[in-house]
Amino acid sequence: MRTARTRLRLAGALATVLVAAGVATGPAAQAGQAPPTLAELAQRHGRYFGSATDNPELTDEPYTALLGSEFGQITPGNGMKWYATEPQQGVFDFTQGDEIVNLARAHRQKVRGHTLVWHSQLPDWLTSRDWTAAELRAVLKKHIQTEVRHYRGKVFAWDVVNEAFNEDGTYRETVFYKTLGPGYIADALRWAHQADPRVKLYLNDYNIEAIGPKSDAYYQLAKELKAKGVPLHGIGFQAHLALQYGYPDTLEDNLRRFSRLGLDTSLTEVDVRMQLPATEEKLAQQAEWYRELTEACLAVRRCVGITIWDYTDKYSWIPAFFPGEGAALPWDEQLRPKPAYYAIREALS
Repeated sequence: MRTARTRLRLAGALATVLVAAGVATGPAAQAGQAPPTLAELAQRHGRYFGSATDNPELTDEPYTALLGSEFGQITPGNGMKWYATEPQQGVFDFTQGDEIVNLARAHRQKVRGHTLVWHSQLPDWLTSRDWTAAELRAVLKKHIQTEVRHYRGKVFAWDVVNEAFNEDGTYRETVFYKTLGPGYIADALRWAHQADPRVKLYLNDYNIEAIGPKSDAYYQLAKELKAKGVPLHGIGFQAHLALQYGYPDTLEDNLRRFSRLGLDTSLTEVDVRMQLPATEEKLAQQAEWYRELTEACLAVRRCVGITIWDYTDKYSWIPAFFPGEGAALPWDEQLRPKPAYYAIREALS
């Protein structure tokens, strides 16, 4: 029985590879129909499958063609962050975010807003002076509400607060935490909800895929926020993984425990990096991880979608931040699909 299942799985994988390569494998192919995209396959499960992108890449036509056709959702990598949207106090500039929203709308793709409150990529005017609690509260509220109102009806979800905890589950000592205390998180969610009552509001972080001190801190916080009636709708698991650190085996259980709190979850910034050079063996292991991530999300009803952190190694953030590492995404630098792409297709099929 196991052997038969394995044969079927291999046959399915081979058919997927052949279809993607343009080889006829059945009546649909003979009729000249294109194989379904990742977006279409995910939609059959009631999920989305998306990619991040960034404004400098949008002049690359082969890249944008694939971005517009393969994915059902887009996240702006940088264009909605504070340094881009409020470069001077009280002076807002939504040019970069608008460009990506318009691109997504032209391809009927959903947009995830990213990110309203984060300790990184803040403008100098915010980080170069000391604030009283009253001053910073006013600044924070104005920033959140101005941006959320601008994108009201154009994004389906917001990463409201990004990376609020340290690895050990203590609060990260950000300018917001040090000046306002932990209550800034509840305030940020309330202010965002006032500005757009329909948008889904998330907390988002990395290294929370497995059950452990950091994800436990989010679990406790989420329970407290829900008990107080704070508008929190989901938790974003960034899922920046690395082969050398091992796969988060408790991912599915972790997704499930948040769903039992009445929260959606999503995998928001997925990539699986490796120490270079990439070998056939590492690419096969990477493919298996992408398959397992996808299957974990499909197994939990309230895991609503998966977003890879850009889709091609050509535009990956990894090499600049982790020297000697890379090859983290399902398409290579020439926009050719890698084993990871076929593993995702197989999981979604």
